[in-house]
Amino acid sequence: VKILTQNENSKLQAALVSNLKSAVTAAFLMLPESFSEEDLYMQIAGLSYSGDFRMVIGEDRLKVQNIVKPNVPHFQKLYSNILQDCPQVVYKHHLGRLEIDKSPEGQFTQLMALPRTLQQKITSLVDPPGKNRDVEEILLQVAHDPDCGFVVHQGAKKSITYSMKKLYKMTKGWLRKTS
Repeated sequence: VKILTQNENSKLQAALVSNLKSAVTAAFLMLPESFSEEDLYMQIAGLSYSGDFRMVIGEDRLKVQNIVKPNVPHFQKLYSNILQDCPQVVYKHHLGRLEIDKSPEGQFTQLMALPRTLQQKITSLVDPPGKNRDVEEILLQVAHDPDCGFVVHQGAKKSITYSMKKLYKMTKGWLRKTS
């Protein structure tokens, strides 16, 4: 993890902080009620690879662990302010554990804090086409689902896969223009 400071560009800084908060929120939804800091960082780092087909074929299965373990202090520096300002998490220092509200209400609050694109991916997974239900109504249903974390993981996976495909198309088009 390399921490960049962009004090002169407040829009970039705000986008970076927003992205970090979104990663924490998605990870909270996929983790159990009690977990270690390392579990949290493993989940966050794993988000980047969840839609990557190379993780199934050919990539080191311990890649995420190999990224997180030696860099825990850097992850702590990157996420400490976000965790301190987060009302949904309680850090039990004496146990070395964090606890998150896994009630339907707590999960609904977290679902509503996710980026709109991820909310839409989750909605498309759960809501059959043609029903025209409200996103908030669908996320409330997901919040009550015992498999809420799995649904969020699948939505994140589809969102990342979609983004990777768009990036690939963009790069392919750019390469055609330059050759």
